[in-house]
Amino acid sequence: MIAVLNRLVDLVEQHVGEDVDVAAVARSAGSSEYHLRRMFSSLAGMPLSEYVRRRRMTVAAAEVVRGEGDLLGIAVRYGYGSAEAFGRAFKAVHGAGPGDVRRDGGPLRAQPQVRFRLTVEGSEPMDTRIVERPEFRLVGHAARVPLIYEGINPHIQAHVARLPVEEHARLKELADTEPAGLLAVSDSEPEAAEGSDLTYLHGVAVTADSPVSADLDSIPVAAGTWAVFRSTGNYPDALQRTWAATAAEWFPSNPWRLRPGPSIVSVVDRADDFSTAVTDLWLPIEAQ
Repeated sequence: MIAVLNRLVDLVEQHVGEDVDVAAVARSAGSSEYHLRRMFSSLAGMPLSEYVRRRRMTVAAAEVVRGEGDLLGIAVRYGYGSAEAFGRAFKAVHGAGPGDVRRDGGPLRAQPQVRFRLTVEGSEPMDTRIVERPEFRLVGHAARVPLIYEGINPHIQAHVARLPVEEHARLKELADTEPAGLLAVSDSEPEAAEGSDLTYLHGVAVTADSPVSADLDSIPVAAGTWAVFRSTGNYPDALQRTWAATAAEWFPSNPWRLRPGPSIVSVVDRADDFSTAVTDLWLPIEAQ
């Protein structure tokens, strides 16, 4: 996976003004576009599409500053159909329009070329099990919230806090299949960047044919294989470290890849104040 990601980065550099066929790169490595994009985002800290945009604007800025040709010509070379569209993308990256930068020489915010390197990690074994599940549904109360990678997400906290106590009890009674108990479900795009919206559902898992009240939101989940990662410790820090380790350590060293589907967290046990917890992270996977 490290070699594939670096090959992808090289293709971006070689065709910085064009769209790279990510699906073809994934196929050549026996992987999927979904998995490749998710791994890039997890390890680079930004979606591939955002990295491409930043690199284009970094390289284009050199031409802008040197005064090489008109701005429309530069825009077309870097994949934009108009100087206006190029100007908006340029300003989003650098904080100033190309005209101002050409005149003043800056400000410029360069995006260095990413390189992925193998480091010696994984000294602590990851407590993992592989589970086959038939199709099921996730039901509960959903909301659109911003994605936050580290620390407690106050938007999720507020969403759950708005639910009356009796609603939690009602949901628990509905649960009739794994993953067991009350669940934290995240359903996002493979290239979700921090701050982008995701669908968060506070709910439970039920069998595909279980009757569900019309006042509850529902996410259908296809049959398939899941990797279940257990973490123990300070909450949510231990869970977030485990999540990061799946991308940095587990997937690169195991013959599995992510497949489309929601990420599910089941709280197995917790302290009364939720300062510590035992959690299971369920990720949908398929064989490489």
